Amino acid sequence: MPKSAATKMLDPAPILRRMTALDLEPVLEIEAGFTAPWSREMFLQELRQEEGTAASLVAEIGGRVVGYILWWFVADEVHIVNLAVHVGSRRRGLARRLLDEVFRRARTRGMAIATLEVRFHNTAAIQLYEGLDFRKVAIRKAYYADNGEDALVMLKVLETQAGPASEPGSAVSAPPAPDGSRGEAII
Repeated sequence: MPKSAATKMLDPAPILRRMTALDLEPVLEIEAGFTAPWSREMFLQELRQEEGTAASLVAEIGGRVVGYILWWFVADEVHIVNLAVHVGSRRRGLARRLLDEVFRRARTRGMAIATLEVRFHNTAAIQLYEGLDFRKVAIRKAYYADNGEDALVMLKVLETQAGPASEPGSAVSAPPAPDGSRGEAII
């Protein structure tokens, strides 16, 4: 009997855990499949970042690392800096699962938005991000050093327990100033 699409998505369920230096061999194997792969030193630099300013996860299935994500916390923003899934494990919901976990952690820290850059031609990734409510907000010209390709900057407003955070750039009522007046705050 064929498996349902939902069963195929995450069968077996991945274990998400913090990335360590011991994960770098399988991470670098996955990374090697990309046009401009990160070096070991780049990953080590991210792992050395101060706790609370940067973080990373690996997705593991059957004891094998099949994906990873790295991100930074900047002010009220979580910025995704690297996300990849092993070619043999793609189209099964792993990237979505990794992103959802980052969003969950970001919300607990009071983050209002998530941002990332993606290669202009990477339609599969762009479709994934749009399916997660990211929207295109800017283009960084000649962003990628390996070939001068442009990057799309994408942004997602993170939902809080009270509902969606205000759109970045929208005015919201600020608390009263010491003189009792109300101003507008841009977020």
